[in-house]
Amino acid sequence: MSARRSIADLSADLADRAESFCRRYFPEGRKQGNYWQIGDTSGAKGQSLAIRLQAQGGRKAGSWTDYATGEYGDLIDLLQERLGSVTLKETLREARSFLGEAPCPSLPRDTQRAERPDAASSKRIARARKLFAAGKPVLGTLAATYLQGRSITRLGPALRYHPRIFLGQGEDVFDLPSTSPALLAKITDNRGQITGCARVYLDPSTGRLATIESPKRILGQLQGDAIRFWSGTSRTDLIVGEGLENTLSVGTALLEFDLASCLTATHLGLFIPPPGIKRVWIARDKDEAGRNASTRLHNQLESRGITCGDLVPHLGDFNDDLRAFGKDALRRSLLEAMKAQGLEIQDG
Repeated sequence: MSARRSIADLSADLADRAESFCRRYFPEGRKQGNYWQIGDTSGAKGQSLAIRLQAQGGRKAGSWTDYATGEYGDLIDLLQERLGSVTLKETLREARSFLGEAPCPSLPRDTQRAERPDAASSKRIARARKLFAAGKPVLGTLAATYLQGRSITRLGPALRYHPRIFLGQGEDVFDLPSTSPALLAKITDNRGQITGCARVYLDPSTGRLATIESPKRILGQLQGDAIRFWSGTSRTDLIVGEGLENTLSVGTALLEFDLASCLTATHLGLFIPPPGIKRVWIARDKDEAGRNASTRLHNQLESRGITCGDLVPHLGDFNDDLRAFGKDALRRSLLEAMKAQGLEIQDG
């Protein structure tokens, strides 16, 4: 098949192999008549999402509908959701790989290895997937207002918004009296599977953080994983940061870099990079916790043969720098720090 074939052609070819596609990318699902049923686009067990395996009654093979969220599309759309926060180019590359046009790279053993979660962890991960699936794109929402208020313009499919998230312990319950709008961010592992969902609760009257105890919360699994934002370029360098806003502030200034947000200093030190990464830039906060996390991640990655560089803000964190000095000044500062550590980039 020619590399110039259209997306529609690739979608049709995937539809011709719909059952094989489902067994490859959604092994937790099961066949029910002419449909493959799974829980959601992340591949969780369940029956909410149905994929048509063969054309029937004028309806195309490979079309799918998630009856829990109202989402629908073809197998290209579904593959992009399944892979996580990747670009369309990467999704099409994976589709061609599945169809036999290119080899599918194997993952290192330590990347493939994943501890089997206990029953409680599995339930939390399932709730996290359901929660993220219930969100909608952030543009035009209170979540976009919140990020813009912090001078952040780097967004991506890892972010969603929900107007009413329950504030109590039952994170899988919506629309109860004690609710708040929230920015949602999906946490994924190196296989693209959703393992958790971060929530940033917002005040609808101000567009800022909600004035509640712990307005930032995590549901599901985070250790070793991250919230990911791809640039669409070749991924050999990766910027890994602490908080979501801190990481997106760096990404606002450096659009050409891939990002991974670990949310806390502790989890920054435990991050496991995806295969193919040759250099990691650690964007830490300017405090003792950040220094300790950076040291731990340095030691872990250098033992794997991955080069590390440090990015340290002038103020407390990079969102402070972005708001105080502006995007252009932050870009110059970051590029100067990278150049001093051996990276040359053509700016502009």
